[in-house]
Amino acid sequence: MTMMLFDTHCHLNLPELAPQMAAHWQAAQAVGVAALLIPAVEQAAWQPLLQLRQQQPEWQIALGIHPWWAAQHSLQALTALETMLREQQDEICAIGEIGLDFALAPDTFSMQQQLFEAQLELASRLNKPVILHHRKSQPHLLAAIKRENFAEGGILHAFSGSPEQGQAFIELGFKLGIGGTISYERAGKTRRAVEQLPLSAFVLETDAPAMPLAGFQGQINTPAQLALVFQHFCQLRPEPPAQLAEALWHNTKQALRLKPTSAG
Repeated sequence: MTMMLFDTHCHLNLPELAPQMAAHWQAAQAVGVAALLIPAVEQAAWQPLLQLRQQQPEWQIALGIHPWWAAQHSLQALTALETMLREQQDEICAIGEIGLDFALAPDTFSMQQQLFEAQLELASRLNKPVILHHRKSQPHLLAAIKRENFAEGGILHAFSGSPEQGQAFIELGFKLGIGGTISYERAGKTRRAVEQLPLSAFVLETDAPAMPLAGFQGQINTPAQLALVFQHFCQLRPEPPAQLAEALWHNTKQALRLKPTSAG
């Protein structure tokens, strides 16, 4: 059986990739990438992503407001988000990319927190999983998820941490998004988490155009690099590659609540 890979986090619509979008997708397909998820980062991206989704059934989309763009939005934007989610609920598989980034300026923290909690509450009401962004904020994300009694799960994007940190999110129903971080020898904690946590906990991602793998620093990342992420993942696990690919595909479909049998 041909192995199918799913890039659960790829910003194919950003300027670094969009001009050659078709070529990047063709290159990804050539190495086994059968589907991908494009998460929005701001309100301006929502309608264009819906149009992309209608053109490419193998591409899933998530709509939300990324913490980096929090200062440019108000809570009023979430009224429009809710309308789109209700009208296009079958086209939008998750709310994201949302979260908290405490590496940013402190004067953004209040709006970040407000937008994150409001989007989490919206996801809870509409029974949608979420795509979580984090930097220096994992304890705060966990606290908010518990306060909200959020039970829809989703994906913790760009997981980098210890087995214990990963387990805390797994227990709340989340999969851990594994990307190029594991290609770096210095990422000992994250590599140990991949070795020690159950296979059912993981999905793969590139975060293209960001997060290049070791040896590709300074280059634009692309969804075709998911094949290399998978190779590094295989090196850290005892299961054969075919079993790993099948499990990762199943995990992704489960996290995003997609039909289990097709790539779209």
